[in-house]
Amino acid sequence: MGQGAPLIILHGLFGTSDNWQTLGRRWAEHYTVFMLDQRNHGRSSHLPVHDYPSLAADVHTFMEQQGIYQTHLLGHSMGGKTAMEFALEFPDQVDKLIVVDIAPKTYEGGHDRIFEALAAIHLDQLQTRQEAEHILRRYIPEDGIIQFLLKNLSRTREGHFEWKMNLPVLREWYPAILAAPTATGYFTGDTLFVRGAHSDYILDSDLPEIRRYFPNFRLETVPEAGHWVHAEAPDLLSELVLRFLG
Repeated sequence: MGQGAPLIILHGLFGTSDNWQTLGRRWAEHYTVFMLDQRNHGRSSHLPVHDYPSLAADVHTFMEQQGIYQTHLLGHSMGGKTAMEFALEFPDQVDKLIVVDIAPKTYEGGHDRIFEALAAIHLDQLQTRQEAEHILRRYIPEDGIIQFLLKNLSRTREGHFEWKMNLPVLREWYPAILAAPTATGYFTGDTLFVRGAHSDYILDSDLPEIRRYFPNFRLETVPEAGHWVHAEAPDLLSELVLRFLG
């Protein structure tokens, strides 16, 4: 949507491009905004491999198909690692890079409870979305996370429920999702890292490693946000991004 220089947006784990519709519309007043479903998510293909070289290659293929040589690139969480991988692998094809609440490092995990909750929903027996919500509440107390996960639940033409995401592959490749970007080298273009003040995904101790890969980076901290900065502080994030892109 929109017109102007291209801006590609990449969502996080269990997310879809729809998570960025509100901000995408705002930025479309100044840029041509592409909100992608990454592989094994949303409406994109279910594929047997899910690692950052593959995710970055998907973005490269998309840009070739669209005739885009260079783009601004924004990614959140898993999408932020994809964006970092792409910028390190194809630095000439990135104008400015924006990474939201993730660092170029390996994380210990934290989604086991979510995988367990999703696996407890037997789609062949599911009659209503309310049943799925009830099952999720046995494992997950946060209503926001439950509603976020339920956006992945859809009905087939035959009326059966299915996940938009490729849950078995995401669970199998979860260690690769937690891993640091694999590309070597560095990206010298302008880079903005945004973290939520209530999130521990980007620590002060991560800054030297960020600087090693992205020497021309700056960091902004959003006071009222946790990990889901775009959902918890959309106005401030919108302002930060527009100011950074200039």
